[in-house]
Amino acid sequence: MNSPASSTAPVQTLTLGRPGLLARRSAYDWIFALLLVLGAGYAFRRYGASMDVYETWILAGSVPALWALGWFWRPLRTLTIGVGAATLIAIALYSRQTDGFGADLAAGDQVFLLKYFLSSQSAILWMSVLFFMSTVFYWIGFFAKAGPDGDNTAHKLGSHITWAGVVMALVGTLVRWFESHQIAPDIGHIPVSNLYEVFVLFAWMTALFYLYFEQHYRTRALGAFVMLIVSAAVGFLLWYSVARDAHEIQPLVPALQSWWMKLHVPANFIGYGTFALAAMVAFAYLVKRQAAEQRWWKLAPLWALGVVLCFEPFVFRKDASGSSIYWALYFGASAFAVGGILAARKRIAERLPSFELLDDVMYKAIAVGFAFFTIATILGAFWAAEAWGGYWSWDPKETWALIVWLNYAAWLHMRLMKGLRGAVSAWWALVGLAVTTFAFIGVNMFLSGLHSYGNL
Repeated sequence: MNSPASSTAPVQTLTLGRPGLLARRSAYDWIFALLLVLGAGYAFRRYGASMDVYETWILAGSVPALWALGWFWRPLRTLTIGVGAATLIAIALYSRQTDGFGADLAAGDQVFLLKYFLSSQSAILWMSVLFFMSTVFYWIGFFAKAGPDGDNTAHKLGSHITWAGVVMALVGTLVRWFESHQIAPDIGHIPVSNLYEVFVLFAWMTALFYLYFEQHYRTRALGAFVMLIVSAAVGFLLWYSVARDAHEIQPLVPALQSWWMKLHVPANFIGYGTFALAAMVAFAYLVKRQAAEQRWWKLAPLWALGVVLCFEPFVFRKDASGSSIYWALYFGASAFAVGGILAARKRIAERLPSFELLDDVMYKAIAVGFAFFTIATILGAFWAAEAWGGYWSWDPKETWALIVWLNYAAWLHMRLMKGLRGAVSAWWALVGLAVTTFAFIGVNMFLSGLHSYGNL
C-alpha cells in the first residue's frame, strides 16, 4: 500500500521547455489562416463553375500549403495578404466596366491605378525596375560603411526593394491570369505557358528563395550576386517582350491544355531558380577565394565566365531585328559588372560571409532544387503520357532535363558520400547553371522536337 507521502506527491511531467506548435501561434497567424480559407471559399464561389475536378483539388490543396508555409516563414503571411489585396483591387477596377466576356480590359488603359500600377503589364514592368534597383543597392552596400550590426542602409534598401519586386511580380502574374479569362472563354489559363511568363516566374521565385536564405543566415551580402542573375533574366524578358510582342496573351496550343501544366511548370522553375541561386553563390565563393590572388592568369577561369556572360546577348541578337542598341547596352553593362567584380574582389570578399556559410547555402539550394526538379520530371512524364501517348520519347527537352537531373544527382552524391567541398563544388555548380540554361532556353533555340512550341 502507498504511503501518505507518496500519495500526496505532485505528479512529475516531462517537458522539453517549449510550448506546443499551436500554442506558439500569434493572433496574426490565425487571422492569416482564416483569410486563406475565406479567400479560397470566395474563389470557389466565383470561379467554381469553370473549374474541373483537378483544379478544385489544386485550389483546396493550396490552402493548407500556404497556411503551413506562412507559419513556417512568417514574412510570407504579409506577402500573401498584400498580393491578394492588390490583386482583388485590380479585379474590382477591371470589373467596373464589362463587355461580352466579362471585365472590359480597355480599363487597363483608362483607369489610373490599372494603367500605371496594377494591370499585368504595368506590374511586371514595375517588377523589372525594382529588381534592377535592388541589384544596384546590393552592390552599393559592398562599398558603403557598415553599421554596428555589420549591415548598412544600402543593403537594407536592396532587400526591401527586392520584396517590393516580388510583390509586383506576383500581382502581375495573378492579374494576367484574370485578364486571360476576360478575353474569351477558351483563352484563360495560368500564366506559365510561354517564355515571357516563365521568365517572370523564374525572376520572382529566385528572388523569393534568396530572401528566405537572406533572413535565415542573417546576411544580405549575397543579394548582390543572386540579383545579378535575376536582373539578367529581366533584361532578356524586356527584350523578348518588345522583339516578340510576348506580353500579349495568346491561346494555349493543344499540348498545353492540361491541368498538369499548373503543377509541372512551377515545380520545374523552383528547380531552375534554386540552381541559379546556388550558381551565383558559387560565383561569390570563387571571388572570395581569389580575393588575394595577384597573378591575373590564375583568374582566367573567372574572366572566361565573364566573357561568356558578356557575349551571350549576341546569340539572341541574330534574330532580333532593330535591337542592336539594346544588346550593345546589355553587353556594356555585363562587361562593366564582371570587370568591376574582379577588380574590386578584395573589398567584396571582406563583406562576404564565411566559406562554410557559402558552401551551406549552395548545398541547401541545390538540394531543394533537385527535389522539386525530380518531382517536375515525374509530373512531366505523366503529362507526356496524356498528351503524346508515352511517358518518355527522348525528345531533346526531355533528354536535356535528364542531363540536368544527372548532373545535380552526381553533385549531391559526391557531397554526401565523398565530402565534396570548396572550389571544385563551386565550379561544378557554375557548370550546372550552364547546363540548366541550355536545357531551359538553348534547346528551344537550336533543337526541335515535341516541345518546339516554346521556340524563341
